[in-house]
Amino acid sequence: MSSKSRPRATFASGSRWEPVIGYSRAVRAGCHIFVSGTTATDTEGRVLAPGDAGAQAEECLRRIEAVLLEAGSSLADVVRTRIYVADIDAWEAVGEVHRKVFGEIRPAATMVEISRFIMPGILVEIEVDAVVAEC
Repeated sequence: MSSKSRPRATFASGSRWEPVIGYSRAVRAGCHIFVSGTTATDTEGRVLAPGDAGAQAEECLRRIEAVLLEAGSSLADVVRTRIYVADIDAWEAVGEVHRKVFGEIRPAATMVEISRFIMPGILVEIEVDAVVAEC
């Protein structure tokens, strides 16, 4: 299908931040899906797996996979990941999770340390871009 025959669609998570900031959890435009930065927080804004960057990365990727499925895609369609960490020394734990989740998919990836996140306790934020092959 061409992007003209598939309208733009937005997907929400129910996060309290979506209406405050004015963003969507994910946007599908034609064959492309863009997933916003995803953290390991619940709908009340509580940080999950405090102090464990690897576990937070797993939760981020679980949530990303769920919205990709909702948008008619899967992890197999991911072509790029961007990983933001509070401490670059956690790169091995976070990278190991990324490797296990993506395996042979091997998307283009970036990992950078940032000075801080919107909420204390968040150690990892991940965003992805996907291209649906059968579109």
